[in-house]
Amino acid sequence: MAEKMTEKVIRLSKMPERIRNIAICAHIDHGKTTFSDNLLAGAGMMSEELAGKALQLDFHTDEQERGITIDSAAVSMVHDFENEEYLINLIDTPGHVDFGGDVTRAMRAVDGTIVLVCAVEGMMPQTETVLRQALRERVKPILFINKVDRLIKELKLTPEGMQQRFVKIISDVNKFMRGIVPPEFREEWKVKVEDGSVCFGSAFHNWGLSVPYMQKAGISFKDIISAYEENETEAPKILRGKAPLHRVVLNAVIRHLPAPNEAQPYRISRIWHGDLNSETGKALVECDPNGALAFEITKIVVDPNAGEIATGRIFSGTARKGQLVHVAGRKEEERLQQIYVYRGAKKDIVNEVPAGNIIGIAGIKAFAGDTITDSPEMVPFEHLKHIFDPVITKAVEPKNPSELPKLVDVLRQTQKEDPSIVVTINEETGEYLISGMGELHLEVIENRITTDKHLEIKSSPPIVVYRESITKASKEFEGKSPNKHNKLYFKVEPLPDEISKKIKEGEIYEGRVKKKDDELIAAFVEAGMDNKEARRVRDVYKGNILVDGTRGIVHIGEIIEMVMDMFEDVMGAAPLAREPAINIKVVLTDAKLHEDSIHRGPAQIYPAVREGIRGAIMDASPVMLEPIQTLRFECPADYVGEVSKLIGNKRGQMLDMQQEGNHAVVLGKLPVAEMFGLSSELRSATGGRGTFSLVDQNFEIVPYELQDEVIRQIRARKGLKLEEDS
Repeated sequence: MAEKMTEKVIRLSKMPERIRNIAICAHIDHGKTTFSDNLLAGAGMMSEELAGKALQLDFHTDEQERGITIDSAAVSMVHDFENEEYLINLIDTPGHVDFGGDVTRAMRAVDGTIVLVCAVEGMMPQTETVLRQALRERVKPILFINKVDRLIKELKLTPEGMQQRFVKIISDVNKFMRGIVPPEFREEWKVKVEDGSVCFGSAFHNWGLSVPYMQKAGISFKDIISAYEENETEAPKILRGKAPLHRVVLNAVIRHLPAPNEAQPYRISRIWHGDLNSETGKALVECDPNGALAFEITKIVVDPNAGEIATGRIFSGTARKGQLVHVAGRKEEERLQQIYVYRGAKKDIVNEVPAGNIIGIAGIKAFAGDTITDSPEMVPFEHLKHIFDPVITKAVEPKNPSELPKLVDVLRQTQKEDPSIVVTINEETGEYLISGMGELHLEVIENRITTDKHLEIKSSPPIVVYRESITKASKEFEGKSPNKHNKLYFKVEPLPDEISKKIKEGEIYEGRVKKKDDELIAAFVEAGMDNKEARRVRDVYKGNILVDGTRGIVHIGEIIEMVMDMFEDVMGAAPLAREPAINIKVVLTDAKLHEDSIHRGPAQIYPAVREGIRGAIMDASPVMLEPIQTLRFECPADYVGEVSKLIGNKRGQMLDMQQEGNHAVVLGKLPVAEMFGLSSELRSATGGRGTFSLVDQNFEIVPYELQDEVIRQIRARKGLKLEEDS
C-alpha cells in the first residue's frame, strides 16, 4: 500500500498542473489538526476511526500532551477529482501566536491555504495574523467554517440563524482580505458560497458541505439539522457517509487553489528579487523542471538517524539524489544525499523530484530561508520575515558546567530548527541568551532541550527585549579612522512612519541593495521619500535604513560594503544599552578618504563608521522603546471590572469593551514587561473563565520616568559601564 502510494506521488509530482501545494491555518483550537487527520483518512493514509484522535501531524510528544500544534508538518497525498488523480502537498501549521514563525515559513512553500474559522467564535485575532501572512506571500485562500455541529446541538440555531452567522463570517474574511490582497486579485480571491470557495462542516464529526456538493448530492442544511435532531449519536456516521469532509474540501482545493505553474508567475516577483528576464528568472516564473535548481528551505528538523533534514519547495529545476549543489551566496559545494517525500511522521526516499513540489533533502548544512541551487548566478529568495519580533529573553546555562560545549552546539541546533528564536552567545560575559515570541515559546524550547537533546539546563527569569530609537534629527558627526587619514560624516534622523510601516508589512524588503531596483525605489517614493534619495538607499536592516548621501567621492565604491557592515553592527547594538535599534535613517553625508587603499582597510574604516553613527545617535535624543502587546480578553460580563483593574495594574490601557449577552470582549494594550504571569492572574480574577489572545504588537517609548532605570538595569546585566558611551 505504502509503495503504491509513493509510486503515485512520484508519477503525479512530474505533472505540475495536477499538483496543489496547500497549508491549513487558523486561530488556536479552531480544529486544524483534527481537520488534517480527516483529510489523511480520506486519502487512505490512516483509519477513519482514529481520525481526530490520532493527531497524525502532531507527532511530537509535547504537542500531544499540550493539545496544540507547535511544529508545522508536511504530508503528500493523492485525491481523485472528476476521474483524474491530483497530488496534494499539505502543511498543517500552528495556531498559537508564539509559534507563528512556523506559519510564515510554511506560507513560502505553498500556493493556496484553507483558512479554518470556528462557526461559534468567528474570526479571531490569530485568524487575521495567519491570513495576513498568507496574503503577504501571495497565497490564495479558501474558507472552511468548522464546528457547525455546535450551532445545531449547543446553540440550537435555525437554518436562517446559521445562515446569518455564516454570512457574517464570510463578509468579515472578505473585508479583512480586501485591504491586503493585491488589487489585480481583489475580486478573483474573494471567498463565495455559491462557487464553493466556502465550505462548512465539522472536522470532529468528519462531514463537510459546499454549495456545488449540495447541488450534486441533493443534500440541504435541513437534512443536516434533522440528522442531529433524530439521533445525535448516529448523526456523525450518517453525515460522514453522505458528505465526507475530505471529498468536499479537496474538491474545493482542486477547483479554486492554483497549481504551481499557475501561481509562480505572480508569486515569484514578490518573493525573489533577481532579474525576471534572465534565464534563471524565466525558469522560476515558468516552474521549469529543466531550469537551474532553486529550492528554498522552510524548515529544518534534526533526525536522529539521517541528521539534518531540510523541508522546502522546489521553485525550478529538479532535485536529484547525489546532485552537487550549494547555498546561494556561498561557494562550498555539497551533495544531496537523500530526497524524501513526506507522509506525516514517515518519509519515503525517492531518486528525483521536479519543480513545483514540497520535499525533504538530507546532506546539506544550511538554515531555514536559505536557497539551495546548482547555479552560480542564483540570487537567493527574499528573507523570511515573521510579523512579530521576539520580545522575551532567558539566560540559560547547563546544570553541569562540564556540559558547556554541548550547550553551545544544542543552542545552535535549536536555532536551526526554530529560526523564530534568536540565540545570542555573549563571549565577554559568558551569557547564553534565547529570545522567543512569548513565555510558552521559551517553555517549549527549554523542555525540548531537556527531553530531546538530553541536556539539563537552568534558566533565568524572563527578560524583556527592548529597542532603541531617536526622537529628532542629529547634527553631522565625524568618525575618524585610528590612523587619522580617513574621515566619514554621518547624520541620523527618525524614519518616517510610512516607511517603517512598509518595512514591517514586507512591501519594502530588507537586505543590501545590490543594483538599481525599480520596485524598491517606487515603494520608497510611495512612502513619501524623495526620488533622488530613494535611489541612494544602500541597506535596509531590521527596520533601519542607510542612505549614501555622498557626491563625487572617488573611492566610495570600495568602502561602502564596510560602511554597511558597521551600520548593521551599530543597529544590532545601539549606544544606550546595546539593544537593537529601530526606525532610524542613517545618512553618510561626506567622506574624506586616503588615496592609498592600504590605509583604508577594515581596521581603519570600521571604527570610523561606528564612532560616527554612534555619535550622531547620541545627539538625536535617543530613547528606549518597550514591546507593547494589544490583547483581546474574553470573559463573562460580570468580570469586566476585574479585567479592567488587571489591565490598569499592569501599566496597561483599556481600548474598547463590547458586550453580547453575558459575554464580554475587552481590548487592552499592555507592556510585555508587566505581562509575566498574566494567564494565572487572569484565571484567578475571572474564576478560571477568562482567556486572552494577541491582536497586535509594536514598540512604544518607555515612560520617561522609567528610562534611566531601564537603561541602568540592562547595562548592569550586560556587564557594560553604567554611564552611556558616546
